[in-house]
Amino acid sequence: MSQITTHILDTTKGKPAANVTIALLRQDGDNWQEIARGATNSDGRITDLLPKEMQVELGVYKMKFYTQEYFAQDGTTNFYPFVEIVFNVAGNEHYHVPLLLNPFGYSTYRGS
Repeated sequence: MSQITTHILDTTKGKPAANVTIALLRQDGDNWQEIARGATNSDGRITDLLPKEMQVELGVYKMKFYTQEYFAQDGTTNFYPFVEIVFNVAGNEHYHVPLLLNPFGYSTYRGS
């Protein structure tokens, strides 16, 4: 399993959000460098965003969730074209970054 994982639950449907494109970026000064990109599976998860043997450098990262593309799949109007969650990687442990999503709001927390 990747050191950084995510799970998206579409809280309007009460189901996992499949086929959501996600980019993982690392802060480099005032810029962001994309280091990985993937899409959620049928369970709304990405467990292989990074190779399982890869350990990311300590620093600030963000996951960019392309939510407008997801909602457009079934013609749902949404407010946020994407969601960015910025977080610190302070050690070599696993980082799970879940997203609870609906067309007009979202919430996140540090998962396990």
